[in-house]
Amino acid sequence: MDKIKTLFTASATATGGRNGHTESSDGMVSVNLSVPKAMGGPGKPDTATPEHLFAAGYAACFGGALDYVAKQHKKDATKAKITCDVSIGPRDIGGFGIAVKMHVEDRSLPQADLTALAREAHEKICPYSNATRGNVDVQFEIVGG
Repeated sequence: MDKIKTLFTASATATGGRNGHTESSDGMVSVNLSVPKAMGGPGKPDTATPEHLFAAGYAACFGGALDYVAKQHKKDATKAKITCDVSIGPRDIGGFGIAVKMHVEDRSLPQADLTALAREAHEKICPYSNATRGNVDVQFEIVGG
């Protein structure tokens, strides 16, 4: 397991599991949770799922990693739009797992450049990509200019 030099720590507490509430220690994130109807839950309005939170975090983190890599290559990826779809379902071996589809779009960059930058961000920089590697199927759709 890789060791890290901690730069920042976020802390959140959840109560009630998937039908409860989660909140960060600083109050910046505070959401009610509900199991969606598609998973047999009540699907309460104005609620989120852990998958919503993971998708939002991964999209933001990947966008930052892409921007970082682009700057190293003297390119501008600040206009990139990252959409992260996180799916949940039963695994063949039991339990549940997630899968990710990452849509990266920046028509201001040539397709080949954006593809290379996204690959480097995924393979070397993004902490979410590093954490999911070998555990979660992450697929990319990349749309450049």
